[in-house]
Amino acid sequence: MGGKRVFSSIAFLCAALLWALTAWGQASTSLRGVVTDPSGAAVPGAKVTLVNPDTNLTRSVTTASDGAYNFPELLPGTYTLTVESTGFQKYLQTGLTVRVALPATQNVGLKVGAVTQVVSVSGEAPLLNTTNASIGETMGSTQILQLPLEARNVPSLLSIQPGVVYTSDRSDMPDWDTRGGAVNGERSDQNNITLDGVDVNDQFSGAPFSSVLPITVDSVQEFRVTTSNYGAQDGRSAGGQVELVTKGGTNNFHGSLYEYNRTSAGQANDYFIKTAEALNGQPNKPGKLIRNIFGGSVGGPFMKNRFFFFFNYEGRRDAEGLSALRTIPSLALRDGVIQYYCTADSSCPGGTVTGLSGKQYTYAPGTYAISPTQLKQMDPLGIGPNPAVVKYFNSYPTPNEIGSSDGLNFQGYRFAAPVGNHYNWLIGRLDYKITANGNHSLFLRGSGENDTLQGQPFLPSGFLLGGIPETSEKDLNKGFVAGYTAILGPHWVNNFRYGLTYQSIGISGNSNDPWNRIRSLDQGFTRGHRFTVPVHNFVDDVSWMHGSHNFQFGANFYFIRRNSQSQATSFSDGVTNGDWITSAGIAGSGDSLDPAAN
Repeated sequence: MGGKRVFSSIAFLCAALLWALTAWGQASTSLRGVVTDPSGAAVPGAKVTLVNPDTNLTRSVTTASDGAYNFPELLPGTYTLTVESTGFQKYLQTGLTVRVALPATQNVGLKVGAVTQVVSVSGEAPLLNTTNASIGETMGSTQILQLPLEARNVPSLLSIQPGVVYTSDRSDMPDWDTRGGAVNGERSDQNNITLDGVDVNDQFSGAPFSSVLPITVDSVQEFRVTTSNYGAQDGRSAGGQVELVTKGGTNNFHGSLYEYNRTSAGQANDYFIKTAEALNGQPNKPGKLIRNIFGGSVGGPFMKNRFFFFFNYEGRRDAEGLSALRTIPSLALRDGVIQYYCTADSSCPGGTVTGLSGKQYTYAPGTYAISPTQLKQMDPLGIGPNPAVVKYFNSYPTPNEIGSSDGLNFQGYRFAAPVGNHYNWLIGRLDYKITANGNHSLFLRGSGENDTLQGQPFLPSGFLLGGIPETSEKDLNKGFVAGYTAILGPHWVNNFRYGLTYQSIGISGNSNDPWNRIRSLDQGFTRGHRFTVPVHNFVDDVSWMHGSHNFQFGANFYFIRRNSQSQATSFSDGVTNGDWITSAGIAGSGDSLDPAAN
């Protein structure tokens, strides 16, 4: 069993005497403003009501002596704002949209008149953040659905934010290179991703914009990437702070069915595969790329105005031919001939040498070749090229990329390696208002995946370990979050969340046999390993409004534990390594393998 890592971080956050309210809780937001009369004087004691028409969630406050009002710990969404005060016309604004982690300000100017008269406002410009200096970009569900996405991968949208440097999400690029998702110069392992207010980061890989839980286009209500000037309440890292919110149900039933299919029609060939095919006299045949994404979502009420649900399933099937390069024995080496570069070109004018089969091989000036007969003479046992090794070398295909590797004893073989991946993602959310007005409310979100990722085969079918994937990965990540929001009178709001994110990955190798490794040669056998990473995340935010001031407190606890198991050293292996020979070589060394010394 591998080492166990326990990590806990505790952050107590306090902001005192804040004239303007800061959005504290992740996956939430806030709305503030000042109510004035036609002369610009403050209107104290005005009743300010905020209603979400989709769920009938209602919040009410009264303005302070300076006319200010605050709605902290507010769920993102579209609201209706009303303001009522004796001697003034009723103010009604519809379509007021507040975004996740983006504090909004809406000032209201009342007009003199009877309260039965109504001043209606709609379709105003989006609310601006005048509360703090944080810089970032928020995207709602409409933008997420309409923007073109490679494989409908929502995290890829994070890469188009200002200040983000993102190299690629190609499968042949290493995900551990932390330069690939840099935000304002901070590497990708300094980014922080939360879903519905709790941690969903890959705790150990450092991959850019990577969530261990599934995130689909149809399940995301909105997200925000804060790139700089964020406060301590927004995250625990120096990079970008990414906050995503899952969709919830409403009083109206809604849903979707979808399928996106990408075929290989019109697919261009990889340049290197095309070149290798031409060297072998093969036709120009592009590798396939087939991607099929399908699924559906449904949301609505279990009980109108009180209990809501949302579920989303998405499946994805990939079949692709990736450009793969293997280092294999040259034709001369598999015929018992060893070649090397000379220390001085003038001493090696080039020539020919005869292999085990009787075939003549030409070696260029500046190189030298040792024949099987010479090897036998230098071998203390008088064996020369080992027949078992020669047979093993000849089980490889013919090289088709001469310039790769050392170009002498080892050369390249390139081909379109078939891979196939199956993804199954399920996401669900429940929202329940304990009280009719929503002053006490609960939500529960669960999500999980059952993915099978087949790695590349070592060589095509018909050759050594041919057609068998080198690795097969099984991802069974799952997680849930439970949240409770309580409005404790006109001055206190508490928002508590607990999340368990359970990362579970198993990678199977293709061999449990003992092997002899040969330096510089690709042999294609792999061992299996697996790990689980449960992350417990407790988050609690408290807001206390006292007059025109706002006090905020918070705590965030992480408990991270990694359990791992590996078969890398579970089987006997040997190795042949030319670098361990005296003087780490042959030519001009004067040792027993130097042809000049024999």
